[in-house]
Amino acid sequence: MPLDADRRRWLTLGATSVVLSAASWSTQGAEKEETEVFAVEDLMREHGILRRALLVYAEAASRLTHGSGEVPPDALVRTAALFRSFGEDYHERSLEEKHVFVPLARAGGRNATLVKTLTAQHERGRQITDYVMKVANQGRLAANASALSGVLTGFVRMYEHHAAIEDTLVFPAWKRAITPARYGELSEEFEELEHKMFGKDGFEDALERIADIEQAFGLSDLAALTVPAPPEPAA
Repeated sequence: MPLDADRRRWLTLGATSVVLSAASWSTQGAEKEETEVFAVEDLMREHGILRRALLVYAEAASRLTHGSGEVPPDALVRTAALFRSFGEDYHERSLEEKHVFVPLARAGGRNATLVKTLTAQHERGRQITDYVMKVANQGRLAANASALSGVLTGFVRMYEHHAAIEDTLVFPAWKRAITPARYGELSEEFEELEHKMFGKDGFEDALERIADIEQAFGLSDLAALTVPAPPEPAA
């Protein structure tokens, strides 16, 4: 029996609605996959924040050594405070030491040795953060210029290599050491912990904080930091 016009129109609209809903769900799912930050990417972009803090430390050390500019004590304290809350308490203690290092240490071999060294360097970094905060809070930068410059320079050298080893060796080894399902779970756990510890997007907050610090040190204009062309080699 032929369908009447109203029923045919209702069925057509219903089918169209189902197709559009499915397409919308598929698009939303694809967008979520594209925008979701997985664990290793999260760890590496956190290193980006810490490397920007290291650039501030390097600038402060240079100014202390050469007397080439003021080192604002408040901005130096804020750099150390950022390293403490975002770098040490969150990135190092809550993510790397609790989740990344454990399976590698358990597996033994070269990566276990690396993990032992990296953990020791975390501890040394915390001692340095204490020192920087104490000196800067007391406003005694000039009196401690030589010692502070040396400490900052040494820390920058250590942590740059530290982060590079983690990015190129440790994080890939960790990803191989756990199952894809566990990796997905940890990616979600990392994000949840970030919001729990900071009450918001911790990465975005750290991004704003380091940008303000760079402004205080005159390091906010990337173009201004472009070096001149090299001279012609001597004959």
